[in-house]
Amino acid sequence: MENVTILTHPLIQHKISRLRDKNTGTNEFRALVEEIAMLMGFEALSDLPLHDVEVETPIETCQTPMLAGRKLAVVPILRAGLGMVNGILDLVPTAKVGHIGLYRDEQTHEPHEYYCKLPSPIEERMIVVTDPMLATGGSAVAAVNFIKQHGGRKIKFLCIIAAPEGLERLHREHPDVQIYVGHLDRELNADAYICPGLGDAGDRIFGTK
Repeated sequence: MENVTILTHPLIQHKISRLRDKNTGTNEFRALVEEIAMLMGFEALSDLPLHDVEVETPIETCQTPMLAGRKLAVVPILRAGLGMVNGILDLVPTAKVGHIGLYRDEQTHEPHEYYCKLPSPIEERMIVVTDPMLATGGSAVAAVNFIKQHGGRKIKFLCIIAAPEGLERLHREHPDVQIYVGHLDRELNADAYICPGLGDAGDRIFGTK
């Protein structure tokens, strides 16, 4: 699918396997999510715009590239998406951070918004939406809808694990969004959990049940 990148880097795959292990504790799980986000971000941000600036080295003055214009906006989908933010900020510390809060109806599995705060001017920024799990795709589609309604145009979506159903839905409804996936899993089960997956990412990041 155009605009969909499945990342196959060995370090990403190794760290995802550690995430899957039910015996991986909260502290290690949280650290792994940040590390995976940083590795994914390195790939996803390869097209950040640059411009030349004048810098004086110990030897001479030169023209050298630096990030151009309004920089990055990282927008996690609350709450699990928060776990990926610091990994991106390690790469681009000047990035602004927004938040989109969604909860999933237990019967319909459809998302409902309860919070949306985006950096301004959002239309001038490259926007990276983070959520460890892309399951039904409902939350991802809703989050991108909100960002576009606020004027966001250049949007990337980063998820660590995706189900085919969610990936297909997000790509179908927002074909212009660049999607980066750490691993494409087999399917959703009857409760809309990804299989084999890794359980509830939010609970495992924050140590809640």
